[in-house]
Amino acid sequence: MPARSLTRRQATGLFLGGAAVLVARPATAETRWRMATEYPASAMPGEGIAAFARSLAEFSGGEIAIEPVFDAKGEFRSAEIVKTVAAQQIEAGDAFGPALSALDPLFALSSLPFLVRSVADARRLADLARDAYLRSLAERGLVLLYVTPWPPTGLWTRTDLASVDALRALSVRAYDASSTEVLLRAGAKAQNLSFADAMPKLKDGSVDAVLSSGDGGAGRNLWQFLPHFAEVNYAIPLSFAVLDAKVHRTLPDRIRQAVDRAGAATEARQWEALRTRLDENYARMRQNGVTIRTELGPAIASLLRWAGEATIADWRTKAGSAALAILDSFKQG
Repeated sequence: MPARSLTRRQATGLFLGGAAVLVARPATAETRWRMATEYPASAMPGEGIAAFARSLAEFSGGEIAIEPVFDAKGEFRSAEIVKTVAAQQIEAGDAFGPALSALDPLFALSSLPFLVRSVADARRLADLARDAYLRSLAERGLVLLYVTPWPPTGLWTRTDLASVDALRALSVRAYDASSTEVLLRAGAKAQNLSFADAMPKLKDGSVDAVLSSGDGGAGRNLWQFLPHFAEVNYAIPLSFAVLDAKVHRTLPDRIRQAVDRAGAATEARQWEALRTRLDENYARMRQNGVTIRTELGPAIASLLRWAGEATIADWRTKAGSAALAILDSFKQG
């Protein structure tokens, strides 16, 4: 018979010692699942976990409780979360999609530079790619619970991004291989860093700019270090909430249906929240002294778009046929 759920004390011991792994088991009363993200509770993925926890508690009749793990506590960076979940060291997690592109270039699709121009574009691209995402995650022993869209990506900087020279002087935290290539091609110094790893570098001054939405930045209080934000509208990337497939498979039908229903409800909530998120983020940023540049100078915009086109061309050489078909279908409208 499958082993019973670990108690919180046992789970804590596992986390600290790493000497054992969680074993898939059917849900029982008061089963607790840990669900991790490298982002804070106030960022879109954090709010997604909270919404999923509420929905799952309701739909399962209280049989499953989610224990959130925010801010990369336990070293849960996005690039490692899917491996950690698949290894049954934690039941579920939310990973920033572009950070998974080393596993499969497909996951860079939502962060390809200047591809989507609106939330409607982002949702259409996500819908076109959904079956491919499901297959790729299934190959890694994972079930997709829901996706979370981020607000449009911009640049947080110490000084106003007023010229090409200002851009090229930056030492920037990028969030995946593609964005690193774009910024390097544009002449900036760029490093592909998780948010958690970028924060110490901001504090010691070795990084003086961050590629991120106002959402992640606001949640991390980036305004303490970077009081300027430029609307680059680089991408509307996705995060992916995943569950270990063995856990999902061994659930009683009623509970498995509750999990799937909670995931669908959370995804719908996340897309709806995105409609007003940008205005809410900007209001909070301005309250904390952030100067927001809503238009890039034409020279900077042209340079970044040139770099973006070259990066997409490079991605096409690495992506599989399924990913290329999705991109082409999206471009055809």
